[in-house]
Amino acid sequence: MNPLLKLALEAGPLALFFVINTRYGLMAGTGVFMVATTVALTVNWLLERRLPVMPLVGCFFVLVFGGLTLWLNDELFIKIKPTVVNLLLSATLFVGMALKRNLLKVVLGAALDLTDEGWRILTVRWAWFFLLLAVLNEIVWRNFGTEMWVNFKVFGIMPLSLIFSMAQIPVIMKHQRAEDGGDAAAS
Repeated sequence: MNPLLKLALEAGPLALFFVINTRYGLMAGTGVFMVATTVALTVNWLLERRLPVMPLVGCFFVLVFGGLTLWLNDELFIKIKPTVVNLLLSATLFVGMALKRNLLKVVLGAALDLTDEGWRILTVRWAWFFLLLAVLNEIVWRNFGTEMWVNFKVFGIMPLSLIFSMAQIPVIMKHQRAEDGGDAAAS
């Protein structure tokens, strides 16, 4: 898929949420976020004939928490969505490691070919990062107004995630498997 289209499908719903929230409020922004997330997932399906795991999971949570927000007319639900999602991701990775099952490798194994040590390092780092995002979300929504929380969601969580992802490149480079099946780390 074209990288710009992929970026639009991933970031577009959040951008629309921000714009509509700014103009019409959180409830309208939430409704648009739900529709845009569903449309983005549908377009992804039409183009690739598959549903990527993370956008599918994200859409599920947007629909559940967004639906609760609109149905109960209570913005609490959309505000706690990032906390719940990040706690679940963190717990899933930690439990997977405890059970000797690297779930990050299951999700990203088709895109990256790393040594077991590389997968372990990335999994630990992502598990702690998801936990940090959950804590940060709790701090922001509990201590600041809705507009600040929306700004944090759009201009905090996404940039932090991009910076964190880029910071993992040295680990990925160090622990890539060599073309011949050997470990790059052993070279």
